[in-house]
Amino acid sequence: MSVTAQPTHLNGVDTATLFATLDAVKGEPEIAKFQFRASNTWLAGTHSRSSFSGFFGATQEMEHRTVTTVDADHPAVLVGEDHAPTPVEYLLHAIAACLTAGLANIAAARRVPLRSVTSTVEGDIDLLGILGLGDDSRVRNGYQAIRVRFEIDADADDATIRALVEQSRNRSAVFDVLTNGTRVDIEVATA
Repeated sequence: MSVTAQPTHLNGVDTATLFATLDAVKGEPEIAKFQFRASNTWLAGTHSRSSFSGFFGATQEMEHRTVTTVDADHPAVLVGEDHAPTPVEYLLHAIAACLTAGLANIAAARRVPLRSVTSTVEGDIDLLGILGLGDDSRVRNGYQAIRVRFEIDADADDATIRALVEQSRNRSAVFDVLTNGTRVDIEVATA
């Protein structure tokens, strides 16, 4: 009788490490507490630059392999120089990236091979809120609605693929922040 070993990588996910991480967190829930950080510097006008390097996780300070910097700006029609995407566009990237990462992990854990995953994210915003020009104080400053559309080619039937996306939505940190809100505290230090 031969025994077939299960692959340890699927969809680019190291499933052995994924399951080991789940087991470790079950055994020691304190290691699940993370704090991510960004540092932002104003450059000019609506243009700013954020960097990401250090974070706290698994009960210790950690560093990303490399420091990542990203710029944000507004297009000319919104009084910017269009050096980079707007902050609200990065939010669209965040929800797409979070759902996609979750989908890849969940599909790998359930042994569903993915051939391709693409998504399109659209967000509707009414600038009357941001500009303080709305007659109705109920005009939000942020997105009024966000739509995510996935195109997924996988070795699975339609119901299985939809269940993978639903589980990714259920476990997405960014989806949770967007749909449940998160308290944001602001502190100011002056020079």
